[in-house]
Amino acid sequence: MTDTVTPQAQEAKTRAGRLKTLTGTGLGNALEWFDWNIYAIFAPYLAAQFFSSSDQLSAVLSTLAVFAVGFAARPVGGFVFGWIADRKGRRFAMSLSVGGAAAGSLLIGLAPTYGAVGALASLLLLLARLVQGLAHGGELPSAQTYIAEAAPDRHRGLWASLIYVSGTVGIMAGTALGAVMATVLSSSQMGAWGWRVPFVLGGLFGLYALAMRRRMPETEAFEEESGKDGGDRDRPSMWRTLAEHRKQALQVVGMTVGLTVAYYAWAVSAPQYAISSHGLDPAGALWAGLAANVVFLVALPLWGALSDRIGRKPVLLVCSLGTVAVIFPLNSLIGREPWQLGLAMAIAMIFIAAGAAIVPAVYAELFPTRIRTIGVAVPYALCVAAFGGTAPYLQTWMGAELGGAYFTGYTAVLLLISSAAIVTLPETRNRSMR
Repeated sequence: MTDTVTPQAQEAKTRAGRLKTLTGTGLGNALEWFDWNIYAIFAPYLAAQFFSSSDQLSAVLSTLAVFAVGFAARPVGGFVFGWIADRKGRRFAMSLSVGGAAAGSLLIGLAPTYGAVGALASLLLLLARLVQGLAHGGELPSAQTYIAEAAPDRHRGLWASLIYVSGTVGIMAGTALGAVMATVLSSSQMGAWGWRVPFVLGGLFGLYALAMRRRMPETEAFEEESGKDGGDRDRPSMWRTLAEHRKQALQVVGMTVGLTVAYYAWAVSAPQYAISSHGLDPAGALWAGLAANVVFLVALPLWGALSDRIGRKPVLLVCSLGTVAVIFPLNSLIGREPWQLGLAMAIAMIFIAAGAAIVPAVYAELFPTRIRTIGVAVPYALCVAAFGGTAPYLQTWMGAELGGAYFTGYTAVLLLISSAAIVTLPETRNRSMR
C-alpha cells in the first residue's frame, strides 16, 4: 500500500518549512545587527574603558576608528563567506557568520579595561571588532541570498524586507536596552559594569541562533546548482565568472554607496551624534532613536510589497532621490529636544526604508546562482567598508570641525551617485532564482 500525502499535509509542511526559514534567518540576522549596533550606541562608554581618558575627544574618535576597522574586515569576510556560501552552501556560511559575531561580542563583554591592562585592552577591542567585521561581512550577503532564493518569485520583495526588518529589531533591542540602562543605572554603574551587559547578552543569544541555523534547510536553487555538471569539479572558475559579471558588481557599488551612508548616519549613529554634538540627554536620544526605528520597521514590508507590484527601480529611486530632498531640512530640525531628533530620524527613515527593504532582492536578482553570494559580497563589503564604516567618524568630525551641513552635503552627493546607478539597472521583479 502506497503512502499518499494529502494537499493539506503538504501545505502544512510547506508552511512549517517557510516558518523555519524565516525564523532562523531573521533571528540570526537580528542578533548580528544587535551586536554590530551596540558598539555604536555604547561608544562613549567604550572610549572611557578601552582608551586613555586624558583626551576625551581623542578617545571617542579612537573608538569610532575601531568601528571603522571592523568595516575594513568586511570585504575579506565577504569574500571568504561568499566563497563558502557559493561552494558549500548558504546555510553553512550563515551558521559560521553568526558564530563569529557571537564570539566577538563575548570578547568585548568580558575583556579587561585600559585601566587594568593598558594598551592590551585596546588591542583586544580591535581583535573583537575584526572578528565581528569578518562575520558581518559574510552575514548580509549569505542571508540575503538565502532569503531571496527561498522566497516565492512573486513575493520576493516582501520576503527580502525580512533582512532589514530583523536587522531593525536587533537595532531596536540594542537601543531599548541602552535606553533602559541609561535610565535606571547611574553614570558610575554604567562605567563600571553596565556597558558589558549588552555584549554578553548578544554573545549568548548568538550561540542560540547558531544552533537554530544548523537545523535550517538548504535552498533548492543551491542544491540544483550543486548537482549540475558534476558539482565543483566541472564548474567554471569563480574569478572568470565574476569578471564576466563586472557590470553587475559595479552596479552593486553604485547602488550601495549613497544608501549605506544615509542608513548609518540616520538609523545607527544619529542618537550618538545628537548626544556628542548637540548636547542631547543620552536617555532621551536613545528613546527618540527607538521610536524612529519603529516607523522604519513598519515601512519596510510596505515598500517590499509595493516593489512586487510596481517594480524595483521606481521604489529604489524614491529612496535615493527622496532622501536627498529631505536630509537638509531634517538636519536643521535636530536640536536639544528628543522629539526633534525622533521626528527627523523617522521622516528620513521612511525614505531610506524604500531602498533597504528591497536591495537584498535586487542584489540577488542581478547574479546567477553559482556566484550569487560572492558576486554581491565583495563589491558590497568594499563599498560599505569605505563609506558606511567611516560615516559615524566623518559625521562626528565634520560636525565638530566644519558644521553638520558639510556631512549632509557629502551624503547627498553619494545618494545622487546611487540614483545614477539605479537608472542603469534592469527591472528584475519576478525574475527566477534558478
